[in-house]
Amino acid sequence: MRGRIPDSFIDELLARVDIVDVIERRVPLKKAGREWTACCPFHNERSPSFYVSPAKQFFHCFGCGAHGSAVKFLMDYERLEFPDAVEELAQSVGLTVPREGGDDRVQREDKTDLYALLDSAARWYENELPKNAEAQAYCKKRGLDAQTIQRFRIGWAPAGFDGVMKALGGSERRTQLLNEAGMVASNERGSRYDRFRERLMFPILDRRGRVIAFGGRIIASAPAVREGQPAPQKEPGPKYLNSPETPLFHKGRELFALWQVKQANPSLARIVVVEGYMDVIAMHQAGLPIAVATLGTATTPEHTEVLFRAAPDVVFCFDGDRAGRAAAWKALESALPRLRDGRQAYFLFLPDGEDPDSLIRKEGKDGFEKRLKAATPLSEYFFGELAHDVDTASLDGRARLAERARPLIARLPDGAFRDLMAQELEKRTGARATLENSPAPRTALQRPTVVQRSLVRSAIALLLAQPGVAEQVERPYGFLRMDKPGVELLAELIDMARSRPGINSAMLVEHFAERAEYPALQKLMAAMVVGEPEAQRAEFFDALRRMEEQAVIQRRDWLTAKSREGHLDSAEKAELRELLAARVTTRPS
Repeated sequence: MRGRIPDSFIDELLARVDIVDVIERRVPLKKAGREWTACCPFHNERSPSFYVSPAKQFFHCFGCGAHGSAVKFLMDYERLEFPDAVEELAQSVGLTVPREGGDDRVQREDKTDLYALLDSAARWYENELPKNAEAQAYCKKRGLDAQTIQRFRIGWAPAGFDGVMKALGGSERRTQLLNEAGMVASNERGSRYDRFRERLMFPILDRRGRVIAFGGRIIASAPAVREGQPAPQKEPGPKYLNSPETPLFHKGRELFALWQVKQANPSLARIVVVEGYMDVIAMHQAGLPIAVATLGTATTPEHTEVLFRAAPDVVFCFDGDRAGRAAAWKALESALPRLRDGRQAYFLFLPDGEDPDSLIRKEGKDGFEKRLKAATPLSEYFFGELAHDVDTASLDGRARLAERARPLIARLPDGAFRDLMAQELEKRTGARATLENSPAPRTALQRPTVVQRSLVRSAIALLLAQPGVAEQVERPYGFLRMDKPGVELLAELIDMARSRPGINSAMLVEHFAERAEYPALQKLMAAMVVGEPEAQRAEFFDALRRMEEQAVIQRRDWLTAKSREGHLDSAEKAELRELLAARVTTRPS
């Protein structure tokens, strides 16, 4: 169960939808034997390598390796989170997504009301903008055109303590929703007031384009204090003010303008992370609609996962001062665990006193694009930053660099980039690149590329091709005694297929979506399993039989080795005699 959506509903949904229909609405498919094919929507290619299997309800690209169920296709193609992809699929077949834990109907109505309230607030702020001359002058000063103001739904929160409450309140329920949405605050006496006042307002949208929060920017500085006059009693407040955490808004997960980026780029190769709302908007208006911003917080691991789902290349753009470099290093640490093969991160540091907004004004779109193209790759920034105060000409300095780098490289996912980073560390320091917290040795199931003739892997691939064969596997499973990686996973897959008659391949694999085995299972399902269904079924049961034979041989060899050391008890001696006798009677004449 993910996102509080029951597993049983995911099963029902995947049984109800046809992956061919889901993909064909977005990508033109052609029939190719039992499958459908197309040029892959996830990478540029001239000849089709993208296949859709109606039998498995699964897609796979032999060019870039993209693969998965209908849910996974929507997540990758529409750049949706899992719950949003499920919602969209469910709507297409007339299903309502249930939630586990509590009264689902009330929870969904509450969220619907919150979305509607926040959208109304955005419209109210938009309508207030033309009424304020100071806000209009500021927008003109910053070079914002009418189209940009409309695209980002920029508005104005007027002065006064109850503008939003008067406009959108009106009942106890509405007032409660305003509070829940973070639109009002309370003072020490319990009196409520508008959270945003005299600020330029930027709606924050979720991945489906719904308003979930706001950011507000002060446009006037604090009043000047003349000599001999008392200082003002109150500062105008922080330059930027964001909505607080609410049921809809979690700042560590959301990115400003991600919705606008997706709308402007059907196929996004690169995304840029900058620090401010106006920096984002300046880039979009200049013809670079690839910029997003975090929301008053450092880059989190959740941010980096969202970023890499949106685009394979991420450029982190920061000021070149100490604060900017600290923010960049935080972003690097958050990105490391997500840098699986095919993903790349870069770092761009701006000159002192400059930001993307000011640089685009000075250099134009072309000038800023040149800076983006010259951004520092993560590997170069990584080693440069770790070695900036280290004398790598000395033995002690190289040892210090190795000590700093090893635990960080160990956080990279297993793959080519991790291997190359370890090799680079060894090249720079001369120290062996043995990493702390290294994963277990790579087994066949952890990193398969094709279905090879290992028994366990073959059995799993054949089961994924025909989940119905599990109904004929008798308990207890004799192969469980075999000491090989993946044996317990095979037993778990058989149990799940037996407990859900009629389950298809995609449904079976989706049950492991939050497990470490998920990528390996997807690759095994995508691998070609040759032969007619009856031949595959026979091969599956032959693999189980041979696994049971190997389990017996392993047990016999272990008991034999133990007997040589004189450590067998009476029961083990009897078992060994039986196993040896069985070997003699089955030996060919």
